[in-house]
Amino acid sequence: MEGTLNALVVLANYVVIPATAYGAQLALGALGVTLVFGILRFSNFAHGDSMAFGAAVTILTVWALQAAGVSIYPLPTALLALPVGIAATAVLMILTDRAVYRFYRRQKANPIILVIVSIGVMFIMNGLVRFVIGTEDIRFDDGARFIVDVRGFKAATGLAEGLAIRSAQVTTLVTAVAFVAALFWFLNRTRTGKSMRAFSDNEDLALLSGIDPERVVAVTWIITAALATTAGVLYGLDKSFWPTTYFQLLLPIFAAAVVGGLGSPLGAIAGGFLVAFSEVAVTYAFRRAAGHVMPEAWMPEGLVQLLSTDYKFAVSFMILVVVLLFRPTGLFRGTAS
Repeated sequence: MEGTLNALVVLANYVVIPATAYGAQLALGALGVTLVFGILRFSNFAHGDSMAFGAAVTILTVWALQAAGVSIYPLPTALLALPVGIAATAVLMILTDRAVYRFYRRQKANPIILVIVSIGVMFIMNGLVRFVIGTEDIRFDDGARFIVDVRGFKAATGLAEGLAIRSAQVTTLVTAVAFVAALFWFLNRTRTGKSMRAFSDNEDLALLSGIDPERVVAVTWIITAALATTAGVLYGLDKSFWPTTYFQLLLPIFAAAVVGGLGSPLGAIAGGFLVAFSEVAVTYAFRRAAGHVMPEAWMPEGLVQLLSTDYKFAVSFMILVVVLLFRPTGLFRGTAS
């Protein structure tokens, strides 16, 4: 019995808890992607670097607050700086729309043209982030490090394995739940949210109903900025901030959106957790957990690992390909991609 409990603690430490936090981050990112796709009708490839920009501004604000002696310990100062990052990203996205996307939208350009344009915007944003904050790996989590630590858990339970729950992981889950709840309330209960849903369902009918398209577009970018910045900051708190990482995150985020169904907010959330658990489980070495429940004579010599962690993002790609081949509308039947 004790061996089983130790194995469960190991799996919780290295699979369940990290995948849950990672899934929440992917879900927020995928919500931003699916919101732009559902309302503005194109796949925004600059979304990953929008996350990086929002996180970079938040980090700069954190440093300014720390220099001024401002803190909200045991919570990370990044939560206090998050509104500044959201506001800066929203301004950048709205200015980008006015300078770039609006021209093609008014020309009724093919969505693939907007996709290509967003790739150009992606490279510009990536360069902007590198210019503003540099290319170094940055850790900015200054709150309490652990809510449950290994030593305390071992002392309390007497188990050989200790459970560790980091405050960044709990912060990620609580913040993600709050943002998702606020988003669904906004879309379903407010007049602006209902206008956005109507615009997404039938643009021509929405225009005949007196809905202002420019207002819908602006609100869409503001919400997308909030989701992107929050996802970027939470990912940075959980791991670290490195601009290149956010470019790489684009693949699992799009995989999550497509798996759930592009245009479906619920699908984006489900897809985020599905991709996260798949990536972590497939690349985790189960030897340590197996050692607690299997006789020593039966233990394999290898790591009991399906794929190396170097192939983490390849898992997202495989999921994306399989879904596009066999169910292109996604689990929640979004728009076929």
